[in-house]
Amino acid sequence: MKRIVVVGASAAGLAAAETLRREGYDGALTLVGAEPHAPYDRPPLSKQILAGEWSPERLPLRPYADLEALGLDLRLGLAATGLDPAHRTVRLADGTRLRYDGLIVATGVRPRRLPGAGAHVLRTLDDALALRDRLGPGRHLAVVGAGFLGAEAAAVARGLGARVTLLEPAPVPLAHAVGERVGRVLSGAHLDHGVDLRIGVAVREITEDGVLLADGGLVAADEVLVAVGSLPNTDWLAASGLTIGDGLVCDAYCEAAPGVYGAGDVARWHNPLFGVDMRIEHRTHAAEQGMAAARNLLRPDARKPFAPVPYFWSDQYDMKIQAYGHLRGHEEVAVVAGDLAERRFVAAYRTGDRVTGALAVGMPPKELRRWRQAVASRATWDGTVPDGAAVPAEAA
Repeated sequence: MKRIVVVGASAAGLAAAETLRREGYDGALTLVGAEPHAPYDRPPLSKQILAGEWSPERLPLRPYADLEALGLDLRLGLAATGLDPAHRTVRLADGTRLRYDGLIVATGVRPRRLPGAGAHVLRTLDDALALRDRLGPGRHLAVVGAGFLGAEAAAVARGLGARVTLLEPAPVPLAHAVGERVGRVLSGAHLDHGVDLRIGVAVREITEDGVLLADGGLVAADEVLVAVGSLPNTDWLAASGLTIGDGLVCDAYCEAAPGVYGAGDVARWHNPLFGVDMRIEHRTHAAEQGMAAARNLLRPDARKPFAPVPYFWSDQYDMKIQAYGHLRGHEEVAVVAGDLAERRFVAAYRTGDRVTGALAVGMPPKELRRWRQAVASRATWDGTVPDGAAVPAEAA
């Protein structure tokens, strides 16, 4: 293999490039990025950057000298616009065609948008800086979407002294992921901090005056942030013949086609640990999958299935939220430590007869580690959460 191209100068893309070099690959290695910035960390965008606690200089994942040491052909500020697997070429926005022997797709996601104009989104450094400059005492921010990203931005805006209205179409924020009672506990923190949380509301469009609701009402606001999910960046693959379905569809080895692997937010792969296809949009996962894809591409005869226990975290006010596993689609939730009312607890999640996830708020790491191990070892629910040892939070 003489030339490998990694499309996506992301956490996943950089992890793939570093792993290739670490595993002994010394051929040509091209890293393509649509943004002009070198690979940087995204979780701080909705936390430290938005709050003004960090400068942009703290975001790069590696010093430039470390990037140079990788011997990369670095193509920044250039989006990939097409892929021809038959001729093994990637087309870039400037018309360049890159030949490859191996390809890793790590193009991430882009924010979903709503009709109308003038709304902020929060995906890139430029997005975060643009919104940060518009927040502060006396300002009113309307956030559409009370998922983790919207909730983090709402918490930061309140900390900056802005008035916040948080709009959510579901009756309980995050219930689809964490369950109704846990969702109520997490959203209750926003009410305690003075957020105007409105649930069960549908948005028609964004206007220059704020957010126009489906019932004709207007939520007047100085700024609007739309945080209603993401779309995988797969448009450039539309004519490639690769299978696309809520991301680039890959097998358990992260392979989408001969010599083509996916990693990070854009990749939908079969996770054999849970027996389901999944696409994960979390920072830790992106790096892990980038490494796995690189190893499998480099050594096809010694490939290993990628079967992680996904991990994510969220910081909101004084709450540190951490979770392991696959929480979506759960059938039961049980509080196994702490107390929901105090917002200090561990909740375990059951799917079928197995422990498939755990979420902790305000608890020491050791309280959560044993539940990560239970997920990783495919522990049974009855054998891990015996009768009387937990208070059921709800049955799905």
